Amino acid sequence: MASEKPQDLVVTCTAPVNIAVIKYWGKRDEALILPINSSLSVTLHQDQLKTVTTAAISKDFPEDRIWLNGQEEDVGQPRLQACLREIRRLARKRWSTGDGDALPLSLNYKVHVASENNFPTAAGLASSAAGYACLAYTLAQVYGVEGDLSEVARRGSGSACRSLYGGFVEWQMGEQSDGKDSVARQIAPEWHWPQLRILILVVSAQKKQTGSTVGMQTSVETSTLLKFRAESIVPERMKEMTRCIQERDFQAFAQLTMKDSNQFHATCLDTFPPISYLNDTSRRIIQLVHGFNTHHGQTKVAYTFDAGPNAVIFTLDDTVAEFVAAVRHSFPPATNGDKFLKGLPVTPALLSDELKAALAMEPSPGAVQYIISTQVGPGPQVLGNAHAHLLGPDGLPHQDR
Repeated sequence: MASEKPQDLVVTCTAPVNIAVIKYWGKRDEALILPINSSLSVTLHQDQLKTVTTAAISKDFPEDRIWLNGQEEDVGQPRLQACLREIRRLARKRWSTGDGDALPLSLNYKVHVASENNFPTAAGLASSAAGYACLAYTLAQVYGVEGDLSEVARRGSGSACRSLYGGFVEWQMGEQSDGKDSVARQIAPEWHWPQLRILILVVSAQKKQTGSTVGMQTSVETSTLLKFRAESIVPERMKEMTRCIQERDFQAFAQLTMKDSNQFHATCLDTFPPISYLNDTSRRIIQLVHGFNTHHGQTKVAYTFDAGPNAVIFTLDDTVAEFVAAVRHSFPPATNGDKFLKGLPVTPALLSDELKAALAMEPSPGAVQYIISTQVGPGPQVLGNAHAHLLGPDGLPHQDR
């Protein structure tokens, strides 16, 4: 793609959601979106969760425009502008070969972007990470930009740089003030740990009360615990988590994942005024996981929560069926029994009376809306099929979508 100079063209790409197992919370530079600590995440499979983005450039477009999930949005939004500016700067640099060639006219063309998620936006399912990774990747294809796109994606949403890769990814916080060394890199590919499975327990698809950006700023300003975490705890945890993944040590991986999630939410409570992203159902899921593990005498399941009440569960393929049965027992589906489980199929399993007794929870019907069953997946993809484009030949979203 990038060997030819760009012209009128349209490209559609997909990008994945990532879930941090060592959490990013807090920026040292708000403008460049540089974090106060490194973080580490698992990329989820796009068969279940993805953003699809189409970008088109044309000499006929009078202005930049963007549509998210069918609604036109303000293209002047600062983070969006930062991404566009950065990709256009890289494109000019890429085509300024110094041999006297004029820059391709299309570098000055306006862009139309349409983006859709196949999951709830802003409900704590890392939609902004997938969205901005997809935007950066798609714009790079359109404008002929090569190389690492961490900086472009990061300008939109910090954790978006981790969605530029599949498998297991670390975002190195970096030390330089210009952020050039604050980049994402893959530490293991998506096929590295084939037994690993992920279940997303969707507690609420509502938009959260305190957005991540505001939450982080308040935490950085007021939480002494957050400062201690970033400086004294995360560096060792990054090393240990990398080891757990490389050695496929599930017990240690699971325990560290839960401890880091709990510590992140502790820093939210240590923020003043305090922030609480978890709700009663989130806390009951935590209780369920610990009860399940205690019954088995080993850590077979782990939870992690981002800035929202939905639980992300890590387990191995031989435990999925029993744990899903435990969730159904503790949180009986309200009315959608057949649609309660989405994604990868899970064989129905019966719970032993001993496990039911060990869980010892009053059932909460309907508290978990549904489960998405998925696995580790690859990074962004270019879709070759013209039918996948979200924009028509006129550069506007298809009316029939």
